[in-house]
Amino acid sequence: MNRPSSETKLVAVNRVAVRLERTTDQDIHDDLVLSLGTWRHVSDSFYLSNDPTATATKNVPQQLARLLEQWGELVSQLRPAGGSAFLPFDFSDECTGWLRGTSQDGTHARVEAGWSLIQGWSFNPSDIADTAHRISDFEPEAGAAVNCLINDLLATITNNRRGFIESSN
Repeated sequence: MNRPSSETKLVAVNRVAVRLERTTDQDIHDDLVLSLGTWRHVSDSFYLSNDPTATATKNVPQQLARLLEQWGELVSQLRPAGGSAFLPFDFSDECTGWLRGTSQDGTHARVEAGWSLIQGWSFNPSDIADTAHRISDFEPEAGAAVNCLINDLLATITNNRRGFIESSN
């Protein structure tokens, strides 16, 4: 049996099947795809590109990187005691799409996609925390869920965010 030498670094990468992608840099409609397991949803980056806050940028990849940074902050709050975190992925006129991460033990999580009647224009994508903490009407989408470790989910969000940062340069 071959054993790794003491100089070999073993790195285990557990990817969580969640990803936010931009399909085009030419338009702000039907340009975002959220994948959760085998479930996919197409939405617009319109509200991200029109965020009126002073800290927001008109660069959509930078806005997506900021959104994912906030996702990471909210998911981090699930450790060590558990709870729920809501992460927006679709800002529409009549409703918003959210991922709900729930954890009973602060280590494992279930991530589900679903909807709230909170309108996408009613809060800014660059500052989601207040709205994320007051979601009370979440309706999960059938078949849109994955189970994972919180640490793996955070690593996946960080890697997804890194891709947007690199594409904005």
